[in-house]
Amino acid sequence: MNDQLQASVSVTVLVLVIGWVLYAGRTVFVPIVFSIIVIYVIVGSVRMLGRIPVVGPALPVSICYALTIVLLAAAIFLAVDMLVANKDAMLALAPRYQESVLTQLHKGALLLRIDIDPTWDSLWRGIVAQVNIQSLIRTMAASLSGFIISIFVVALYACFLLIERRMFADKLTAMAPNAQSAARIRGVIDDINHRIGAYLALKTLLGLVLGLLCWGVMKLVGLEFAGLWAVLIALLNYIPYIGSVLGILFPALMSLVQFGQSGEMLGLLISLAVIHFVIGNVLDPYLLGNSLNLSPFAILASMAIWSSIWGVPGAFLAVPITVSAAIICSQFTMTRPIAVLLSKNGRLSTGMDLPVL
Repeated sequence: MNDQLQASVSVTVLVLVIGWVLYAGRTVFVPIVFSIIVIYVIVGSVRMLGRIPVVGPALPVSICYALTIVLLAAAIFLAVDMLVANKDAMLALAPRYQESVLTQLHKGALLLRIDIDPTWDSLWRGIVAQVNIQSLIRTMAASLSGFIISIFVVALYACFLLIERRMFADKLTAMAPNAQSAARIRGVIDDINHRIGAYLALKTLLGLVLGLLCWGVMKLVGLEFAGLWAVLIALLNYIPYIGSVLGILFPALMSLVQFGQSGEMLGLLISLAVIHFVIGNVLDPYLLGNSLNLSPFAILASMAIWSSIWGVPGAFLAVPITVSAAIICSQFTMTRPIAVLLSKNGRLSTGMDLPVL
């Protein structure tokens, strides 16, 4: 009992220390983890291209890699360019949006029978005056510059990881003390690569489909900055559950500001909800199935934990990290109950026939 208690305390202390290190070094760790995710997306996409009937088997692997990298780089470039290009247009339309917000606030006050006539002067005295505008502008500019620099750093890391990927298996064999340990480590990593690679590749494909469908609906109703919202919806698709809600909420709020309480706003809201429902409840389960084997509560809890450690990037990385942790925990007798708790059905499938340690 004392040995088990000592081991439990040691594991708890180790987890707390690792959590503190991850939080303190988030500026270093986040780009590295994102670069690993990019490699998973590239490799998973190459495998999906190879499975295309007739065309896939005829394509050389090098061509598949080149095509995937070019498409991914083009998508990232277009997204960043769209963000920078739309900034001036948003600033130009800001006065009209301000009047629309005031109108909606006034309608809301009348609906709630509140005796108030909101103006920007009153809002400024009540809220805006408490904010340091110059500091806010500097923070936003630094955030945009930091975002662009982070993309460059992630791309640089991903390039070197892709180059060294061929030698990784030899390094694992050299690190292992014996052939059995090398086979175990290789089996765990192969299982992680298979699950996360397939998940991220399919999520990327579903995100593109979701973004295109939502862009078509938003363009049809005349929503301004439809392309920017479509990119945001595609990115939010990587965040389970909450991402779908935000992907509907943000364009709906924009339509409320642009159109007011009108049929366009209601039609857009219903259309986006239907698209998200079909993608999230029909295509997503059909393509992904139970490959991750994570319980919904474990996904939400991991999102809360990693968001508190790494902020918004943690929400995007929560699922891949939790899948990796569950597979690793399933290989050891002491941590196997954790893997069972994280699983969806209590049954573990590690992809290996080796006994746990």
